[in-house]
Amino acid sequence: MSIQKSEIMLDVNEKSVNAYLASGGGPGVLLLHAWWGLKPFFKQVCDQLAEQGFTVLAPDMFDGQVARTIDEAKMLAQGSDSQAIGDIVMAAKDHLHNITKNKIGVMGFSFGAAWSLVAANHDPEKISAVVLFYGAYPTEFKKIKSKVLGHFCEVDEWEPIEGVREMEANMKSAGVDVTLHFYPGVGHWFMESDRPEHDSASAQLAWERTFEFLKANLS
Repeated sequence: MSIQKSEIMLDVNEKSVNAYLASGGGPGVLLLHAWWGLKPFFKQVCDQLAEQGFTVLAPDMFDGQVARTIDEAKMLAQGSDSQAIGDIVMAAKDHLHNITKNKIGVMGFSFGAAWSLVAANHDPEKISAVVLFYGAYPTEFKKIKSKVLGHFCEVDEWEPIEGVREMEANMKSAGVDVTLHFYPGVGHWFMESDRPEHDSASAQLAWERTFEFLKANLS
């Protein structure tokens, strides 16, 4: 199908923030990038989702900065202003909701996965589906009304399985409908085709599960 792609500017506290919009004309998905910044891979994911019919918005949480190495990414993440990033995420969420007029999904990778949970907790009336890629966060879960799908590694130095299982248990005790998949023999960032950790078979399975989940829970 033909999709529309554009770079747009979001007004966040009277400051312009860049975002990438790819539209297939259907339900909205807010995509939150990993600590690398809004690198080309995440725009490609937006396009992939748009080709499945979704309207996808990916805000740039790092003001145009893109890390090429883990050390650079660490500096970007550690040097970021949590309040400012939270404001960007909420502004992007509201902009996408205004475009689509319906409940949206939020998809986050690692650093962005944590912010996906923050958004779902902050505005449960607008978000009906959350997809997490190898990122967890010990936020408040009782407010969350969305269904949650997560993709994690069985062994992950960046996101240990013990913490992920604890998050899962806390979600379930809070009444959240959560399904987590654990992929054996892969490393953090296994979804990202520009990373050496990329695993095509696991990534393909995760995408299939994700598309099915989003189509079932967004309308």
